[in-house]
Amino acid sequence: MESRRQRPAHKRNLSLRDNAAASDSVHADLPHIAALIADGEITMGILNPVGCVAVATDGHNTLAMLKRRPDETLAQLLTRLDQAIERAWTEEIYTDEINPPVSSTLRAPRKRRGYP
Repeated sequence: MESRRQRPAHKRNLSLRDNAAASDSVHADLPHIAALIADGEITMGILNPVGCVAVATDGHNTLAMLKRRPDETLAQLLTRLDQAIERAWTEEIYTDEINPPVSSTLRAPRKRRGYP
């Protein structure tokens, strides 16, 4: 049996002071994401064939599903996700950039009365 190559260990900054400062910065810049992850979650990654996506759920509902735009930075994607979470909470507008809208041409034709 072949052994798998081990990934190199990443150095982590375990300084509580640095982590607290970073946490405060995130709370100020992305307040809705910070509030959401207390009980919900965000997921980011590659979804084939869509590409890079960011999804926010509150445990019961999907609040936003965003597709990363060409040349969009990770910070810009997170900012858009934070804004989409706010829209879902305040206006009940749920953003879905991943699933195409249902087209009337894809729907099954309606049956007419009296015809098989």
